Amino acid sequence: MSVVRRLPVVADLTLVTAGAMTANVAGYLLQLLASRWLGVTGYSSFASLLAVQLLCAVPALALQNVVAREIVRGASVAAVRGLALRCAGLVAVVAVPLVPLVSAVLSVSFAASAAALCAAPVLVLLSGEQGILQGRSRFRELAIVLGGAGMARVTPALVVLAAGGATTAALWAAAAGIAVAALGARRMTDLTETRTAGASGSPVRESVPASNSPVLEGAGATGVAGLDGGAAVLDPAAARGGVGLAGRVRGYVGGVSPVFRAVQVQAALMALSSADLIVSRIVLSESDAGRYALGAIAAKIAFWLPQAVGVVLYPRMAQPQHSARAVRSALAVLVGVGAVAVAGAAVAAPLAPMLAGHDYAPVQGLLWMFALNGALLAVLQGALLSAIAADRTAPAAITWLGLAVGVGVMLTCTHSVPSLIMVATAASAVTTLVITILALRTAREAGERASSVPGFGASGA
Repeated sequence: MSVVRRLPVVADLTLVTAGAMTANVAGYLLQLLASRWLGVTGYSSFASLLAVQLLCAVPALALQNVVAREIVRGASVAAVRGLALRCAGLVAVVAVPLVPLVSAVLSVSFAASAAALCAAPVLVLLSGEQGILQGRSRFRELAIVLGGAGMARVTPALVVLAAGGATTAALWAAAAGIAVAALGARRMTDLTETRTAGASGSPVRESVPASNSPVLEGAGATGVAGLDGGAAVLDPAAARGGVGLAGRVRGYVGGVSPVFRAVQVQAALMALSSADLIVSRIVLSESDAGRYALGAIAAKIAFWLPQAVGVVLYPRMAQPQHSARAVRSALAVLVGVGAVAVAGAAVAAPLAPMLAGHDYAPVQGLLWMFALNGALLAVLQGALLSAIAADRTAPAAITWLGLAVGVGVMLTCTHSVPSLIMVATAASAVTTLVITILALRTAREAGERASSVPGFGASGA
């Protein structure tokens, strides 16, 4: 029986949108107030470190999608939590050597770089819990976690900035808030599972059927960290000492291979969405980079505004009998929301200098283009989510190619805010068009295959 509950999609979208918008509004408020309190120069480094933090959170975003997919397929909560813990450990190992590198490239302090990167493994654990709720289609609880996590991250940072603190202190405060949010999400998931077990009169299933969750079954067969039940169990040969350290490491890494595959897709998207902000620190003056960072808020709004669409429809994308209709519906809604976001940015542009200060007046007329860039990336995200739902990574190669070409042009041909955002938007447009065509074609083929199997697609979407 499917774990996707038969709830009205509109109600689910409303719930998740409320939670996501709470988090997003809090994030936009943080950036807006930081731009005023830190000034143009100080905000440039703050925004760049937030962009780096977003890139380092890619494993967290990928993990949430993998966890939701495997929960839909029948994996246990204990199993996916074991996967999340291993991913968090790997992210922490990778983040440590990146601290001095980020500090040197962005010309920021070591402490500020460390504050931005230390949140990455905690975000992985938080996303694991969100993936469980998403896979169970517990959208009310997921909305609470999304909104609460956003508030927990932003509130301490705002308090620090309001008290006169600088970038480093604000980022450390935000990291502490994320840790609190992760603990709260774990508690919410446990309460949800307990209520589910109580309502059904039997415990929530804690086994991973081989036919429904081949990814986790394969990971558990590595002989190093069995994902079924979340326990770290060595195979008999390893227990007798037959497997050395190298074998344990290979098995450990193999256990998180589903997330590695999803990371390829998610990383390409996040890199494309953040590359222009990072490049702005290289090709623009300090003041123009700060103005570009403010304009990029419009892109972030257009990008994250419709994220509930992918969250709600993703569990259906992960089910072959529903995937074709879910992909088409998601892309159609994303295009519509994007059009509204671009129009809204054009109408609200005169308010930008009033809210952020007259130093940012030069980007007022470009806000619609920033929003267009974000809207295109939102459509791209929906198309790439369908690839993760089907455990396909080929579309990532096209996205990486679009990123490489775009960054190359940005570094060699852009020297002003208008030219940089035009190149970034063009790169997003071409990449999104190609990936969307592939996603629609794949969805159509999946629908045809599902309908050709007797009784497979009878239930409808």
